[in-house]
Amino acid sequence: MSVATLPTRPLGKTGLDLPVLSFGASSLGAEFRNVEMSEVFASVHAALDLGMNLIDTSPYYGRGMSEVLLGVALKGIPRDQYMLCTKLGRYDVNHFDFSAKRVAESIDVSLHRLGTDHVDIVLCHDIEFVPLTQIIDETIPAVRKAQAAGKVRCVGISGYPMKVFNQVASQTDIDCILSYNQYTLQNTRLVDDVLPQLKPKGIGIMNAGPFAARLLTNATLPSWHKDSAEVQQAARLAAQLCGRRGVDIAKLALQFSCDHPDLATTVAGSANPDNIRKWAEWISEPIDEELLADVLEVLQPVHNISHTEGLPENN
Repeated sequence: MSVATLPTRPLGKTGLDLPVLSFGASSLGAEFRNVEMSEVFASVHAALDLGMNLIDTSPYYGRGMSEVLLGVALKGIPRDQYMLCTKLGRYDVNHFDFSAKRVAESIDVSLHRLGTDHVDIVLCHDIEFVPLTQIIDETIPAVRKAQAAGKVRCVGISGYPMKVFNQVASQTDIDCILSYNQYTLQNTRLVDDVLPQLKPKGIGIMNAGPFAARLLTNATLPSWHKDSAEVQQAARLAAQLCGRRGVDIAKLALQFSCDHPDLATTVAGSANPDNIRKWAEWISEPIDEELLADVLEVLQPVHNISHTEGLPENN
């Protein structure tokens, strides 16, 4: 396998250096459409060939299917050629279990599915749906036990509302976080609200969802998309502006999200290897600063407006 390299950034104080663009494997679990095994293999191998050597997955993606298929696709590839990030605690739409017992079981099951003896990052997945006191007092200490046993290198959390990161980081030690849809052309709350609190602590910050669930693309929005009509209309105007300049708004969106020096990586996922190759090409090109300024001006009226649907007010 011929491997390209991408620029890398340190993940806080963890000692891991991550590519500025990482491969998200949720699509491999048929979360968005049915996938063929040939697509799985081609997508994983294209990502690794292009230097996207951090792969992000979860037992929630495809209810285990993403991890299983990754394990198959990675068979025979030397373990030192890629890093793995998986999660625990969320196993179905409304099934959460962050107990210490389930933590230990979940990590062992993930290792078995992935065909490895360790994962580089384990994240407590979508912690806003349970009391944060459990995450702090029970879940993270249980993951630390797996870390001490050599099964996990770094311990972190993921979620959507910005407040959960600062609340947990102020009460216990974590190595890293993963936030999604909160550092995009339209929404920069990850950098505005969280970075100032976490960076001084040396906590690594990973970003996901540069396209904001297709909002910042020319694709039709999925039925489950949650942004308001106002946000969607502004994004359409921005996409039309890009189109008049001969640029796909998705290109600008990806370049923007990958460009921030304090975000270790941005995770984007697809089961289409052509998309992955296109993304690698996009981020190798310089960003059009004039177009970026014009697009940000169009989006300014809806800047940092984010949905809250389905997110309970915990704590």
